[in-house]
Amino acid sequence: MADNGWQEKSLLIIGAGVALVHIYFNTIGILPGLWRNAVHFAGFALMCPLLYPLGGRDRPGGITAWLDIGLGILAAFSAVYMVAMEDAIYDRGVRMVLSEWVFGGVLILAAIELTRRTTGMIIPALIILGLTYVGWWGSLLDGIFEFKSMNPETILFRSIYGDDGIFGNIASISSTFVFMFILFGAFLLKSGAGDFVIDLARSAAGRLPGGPGLVAVFASGLTGTISGSAIANTASTGVITIPLMKKAGFPARFAAGVEAAASTGGQIMPPIMGAGAFVMASYTQIPYTTIIAVSVLPAILYFATVAFFVILEARRSGVTALDAGDTPKTLAVLRQGGLPFLIPIALLIGMLIAGFTPSYAAGLSIVAVVVFSWFTPNKIGPRGIVEALALGARNMVMTAILLCSVGLVVNVIATTGVGNTFSLMINNWAGDSLMIAFILIALASLILGMGLPVTASYIVLGTLSAPALYNLIVDGQIIQAMVDGSFPDQAKALFMIVKPEAVEMLGRPMAESTARELMALLPMELQASVRESVLPGPTLTYALLSAHMIIFWLSQDSNVTPPVCLCGFTAAAIAKTPPMATGLASWKIAKGLYIVPLLFAYTAILSGSLMVKMEIFAFALVGLFALACGLQGFMISGISVLTRALLMTAGTAMLWPELIWVHLAGLVLFIVIWTGHVTALKKAGENQVSQT
Repeated sequence: MADNGWQEKSLLIIGAGVALVHIYFNTIGILPGLWRNAVHFAGFALMCPLLYPLGGRDRPGGITAWLDIGLGILAAFSAVYMVAMEDAIYDRGVRMVLSEWVFGGVLILAAIELTRRTTGMIIPALIILGLTYVGWWGSLLDGIFEFKSMNPETILFRSIYGDDGIFGNIASISSTFVFMFILFGAFLLKSGAGDFVIDLARSAAGRLPGGPGLVAVFASGLTGTISGSAIANTASTGVITIPLMKKAGFPARFAAGVEAAASTGGQIMPPIMGAGAFVMASYTQIPYTTIIAVSVLPAILYFATVAFFVILEARRSGVTALDAGDTPKTLAVLRQGGLPFLIPIALLIGMLIAGFTPSYAAGLSIVAVVVFSWFTPNKIGPRGIVEALALGARNMVMTAILLCSVGLVVNVIATTGVGNTFSLMINNWAGDSLMIAFILIALASLILGMGLPVTASYIVLGTLSAPALYNLIVDGQIIQAMVDGSFPDQAKALFMIVKPEAVEMLGRPMAESTARELMALLPMELQASVRESVLPGPTLTYALLSAHMIIFWLSQDSNVTPPVCLCGFTAAAIAKTPPMATGLASWKIAKGLYIVPLLFAYTAILSGSLMVKMEIFAFALVGLFALACGLQGFMISGISVLTRALLMTAGTAMLWPELIWVHLAGLVLFIVIWTGHVTALKKAGENQVSQT
């Protein structure tokens, strides 16, 4: 088997078959959830060893090729066999026979090995630690992490058949929403949408000062709508945008950093937002359409921040616009078949808004891509359909294996209550400070992100820390109601148990310290009742959404933050720049990943009325520009250290939560600085002219 052509043919056939099966049970077919998820895992378990072979992708054939084939077949058979035996196991009183022990064990071991091949050692290590914790060493601990050991049969049964197991809720997300959207993206790319997006971005921004950098921002944002993958964005658009930026005069390191930062935004760009939005919808039970609707303004803020760095660096480096030959006309791009690419995306968004399930909407949008491709030069015929089906399945392999296997970790967290324990620890460490909790979660996301893909990092962090963050956000609003004296009567009675005199105190305004002391008196079992009594349902829903959005955004930082930043390293390889220095540049440019989540925590940008959202957005937009000027040390020309400090102050003021007079003061300060800077430059220019 020295010739690897058989592998590509196998991947094409298996991938197309797997995709067709998924289209069937996501649109017109009916399949029980456990069977659907088992078939999902089995299909990608067949593909995974071929795509991630034992000796590496460049190794020759031989015995390892046969081992890969055997592993894939054994993993797939074990998944299907164990689901087929479910009824028999229940009939025996949840008892397993030898064959079920064997194939159940093979299934778990295969999931660990396939996850190791696709994502590295972190998730496999967590799975092994989790399973051994509930089966052995948890009983050896003292204190809050002590856990009475479970017998191996119970562990195996829950790992496979539990709601949070390998074929549980997260696998359901993978087999439905996530795969259908990745398949939709594959069909779009096959139809030539990737080239169209880049041409459209070049036509829209190429003639502007710093145009090549803005092309990277626009192209990555639009491509993110298709793929939702940060690394794929960097690799696909970067090979075009990075050379364009270097040719125009941008420093190579900065060009690579811009591409990495902009591509990371693909994960937070509606309507797809990678796999994270689907996981979030499942965890929170908040409609997917709500999540993507509230994500629009924050995504714009993030991309605007990247664009601000591009504009400032363009002025400082004397970057020119793209050459006329590199800048196609917008009408020409649209005439060459551009609009048919936009129609399927518009159809997808319209169906989601109309209430269709994401899977069904994606399925019909795939059909629309094929139909409308016949109005473009890239017509998708029968062969193109097969190749797009296989491409979608191929792009899904790592995500499918990961999301199924990570269920083994989530199952342990749910079974043992470690998530609640971790949340209590965050509360204790943060000392009721939302900002400290924010910093702790940001650090945890960075550490986890060094070894985990973004989706896995979000799943683990969301499971462990979202409850703590949610409680801090909600409790902050309750304390504010106490301070304002607007505490509702129906909730006052709950304090009768712990502090009867508090009932009268709650009827009038009080100091914040007193309010916190009263909240601290409530036992845990009463805190949830107080939250539900004081705050209306929509407020609690948006508090939960804010908590998950914060974690979701912070989970992206590992793409652009050293020492391990895969987007930065990918861009560095294209730009031929030092990886770590490029990572530092991308980390600086992607500052919106840390700033915008603060708006989720402290403002109503997610939950407010349209007018309130737009007010927050407008001040934040100017504030982010002021911060970018301060960080770059440049406006129209270089600025002093004092001016940088004043700009940072003005930007912070415009981002400050809920105090309009602080926003206005920051805006006035920025206008004064900008006007003074322009005036000084004008006078300097006049003096130079008069001297000559």
